[in-house]
Amino acid sequence: MLLRGGAFSACNATVSESRGNCRFSSLIRRPNTPAIFYKYPGRIRMAQLLRVTSVATQETTYEPSLADRLRLGSLMEDGFSYKEKFIVRCYEVGINKTATVETIANLLQEVGCNHAQSVGFSTDGFATTLTMRKLHLIWVTARMHIEIYKYPAWGDVVEIETWCQSEGRIGTRRDWILKDYANGEVIGRATSKWVMMNQDTRRLQKVTDEVRDEYLVHCPKTLRLAFPEENNASLKKIAKLDDPAQHSKVGLVPRRADLDMNQHVNNVTYIGWVLESMPQEIIDSHELQTITLDYRRECQQDDVVNSLTSPESVDAHLELNGTTNGSLVSGKNENDCIQFLHLLRLSDGSEINRGRTEWRKKPAKR
Repeated sequence: MLLRGGAFSACNATVSESRGNCRFSSLIRRPNTPAIFYKYPGRIRMAQLLRVTSVATQETTYEPSLADRLRLGSLMEDGFSYKEKFIVRCYEVGINKTATVETIANLLQEVGCNHAQSVGFSTDGFATTLTMRKLHLIWVTARMHIEIYKYPAWGDVVEIETWCQSEGRIGTRRDWILKDYANGEVIGRATSKWVMMNQDTRRLQKVTDEVRDEYLVHCPKTLRLAFPEENNASLKKIAKLDDPAQHSKVGLVPRRADLDMNQHVNNVTYIGWVLESMPQEIIDSHELQTITLDYRRECQQDDVVNSLTSPESVDAHLELNGTTNGSLVSGKNENDCIQFLHLLRLSDGSEINRGRTEWRKKPAKR
């Protein structure tokens, strides 16, 4: 109950890093400085954004809203990462009585947007800098990789840390670490790659030095990865699923509720479409451990989408007829997880996404 909004009677609330100890403060920051932490005896507090003039945009962006004051999130002391706490709500859990993967993905998106807003990027849904807006440039997702080691249940508090870094000449990356706030256990990790696109031509564009300088001031000075392990799953290429797929769900149409503030199908919707073609026996006996999606094109409101799924052959000698469409046995990896390949495509055959999922046996019911 400590973190629920109903427990607070003050608006200007900041939560200390010591668990279970909530402190309230109202701190006016100096104008014309980036959002940073100021040290006071015995604690660290973040300046409330009464006037934000961002280093990234060189323009006044917004004054703090009520949500800014109540939000359980803030920049870390170094200013390069952002943490926020979330309470899992009853409508965010699924048939397993735990948060769904779509819930997790939505939380990742939320904390990423809040991080961008906290350092002064635009609040229009694009998280763009001043130069990007002048040149009509936006970020679009190129790849998303999520690993969930333990799903939080209704009422659990999840703490998510996020940060961004440069990724080549045309992109950037954002990483996340998810923890159970009650005990500090890491329950998930995620990473993503984003590329720059011209909003008018819909073509990819290299990141200019001017744009790079605007956002690099908010990035860690040394490389920091959510998945530092060599040859980790987030680096693996996704093979194209060959026809005919073993499982399919055709005729999926975006709902109005699937469109985001940018008038395109939200990234999280694709995850739901991928899962629509999973065989029911796997859904009943397993839970999703890892999902990787490569985004290849945008999906519009009037598009008709087909979701295709087949088990992925891990060992080459078990592949059937030289394709990637193996059996459930051949789809098991060294961790005894079942792997699947996925393809989302339009009714005309154009690829939207390629995906890979890993599924582990459901834990025994408590």
